[in-house]
Parts: sequence; structure tokens; C-alpha cells
Amino acid sequence: MKMPRLPLSGQCRCGEIRVEVTAEPLMTAVCHCTGCQSMSSSAFSLTAMIPSSGFKVTQGEPVIGGLHGPQQHHYFCAYCMTWMFTRIDGVDAFVNVRPSLFDERKWFVPFIETMTKEKLPWAHTPATHSYEGFPPFEDFEKLMAEFATAQ
Repeated sequence: MKMPRLPLSGQCRCGEIRVEVTAEPLMTAVCHCTGCQSMSSSAFSLTAMIPSSGFKVTQGEPVIGGLHGPQQHHYFCAYCMTWMFTRIDGVDAFVNVRPSLFDERKWFVPFIETMTKEKLPWAHTPATHSYEGFPPFEDFEKLMAEFATAQ
């Protein structure tokens, strides 16, 4: 499905924190790791990799929760505890935003799925590419180019 017209707005479950996206995702993903299963209380987490310059918090002050670094910083609403986005140390080019926050979310389809060695046996996605771990760093440029042409 095609992404809706930008900007996209979204919010945590209670509405205390609002976000806005003004750039198309570099890629979309599902992560099956047990950490994401625990933090999302689900079989996997969903991610839209949004260029950092195209993402902003427009209302409220998210807090760090889940893992507290040193490599990843997961941001939550302090009131309803919705996991909203993740920033990775040393990766300033994009923010991993939970696409289920967007007011319009039916467009989201995962392009890759990661950590399938930890996935629950019944969990299946329509992802084009599947990885037992994370894709090799050198594959990201090719994957993002393929994702862009598929959109």
C-alpha cells in the first residue's frame, strides 16, 4: 500500500505526546527479538526508519525506558508508557518510529524482518527479506535503494 501524503502525525495512546513525520521512510521493518517482544508485549515490533531531519516531537516530553543504553535509547510516554521511537547511538541518519502511532497506519508493510531466529513459531509477516539476525551493515544501502524503488 502507498504511504499517505506527508506530513504524518501520530501520538501515544493517551495523546500526551505527539510526533510528526515530514520525510518518507528509508525502510520499514519487523523485529522478532525477545527484547522487542517484551517491550511491545507482542510477537514483534514494527519500525519505520525515518530520516532524522524528517521527524520531530511536536507535543510533550518523551522519556527513556526499556533498555537505557548504552547503544539504544527507547522513548516512551511517561504517562501511558507507549513505546514511541528509538534512537541508536552513532546512527544519526534515522529514527526508528513505531508506525502504529500514526493517525494513518494502514499503509505500513514491513520490507524486512530481523531476528527471525528468535521469532515465535506462529508469527509470519509479508516482509520481502528475512534475516536470522540483523542484515549485514554493508547490505543496508542496497536494501534502502530496493525499498525506495518498491514504493
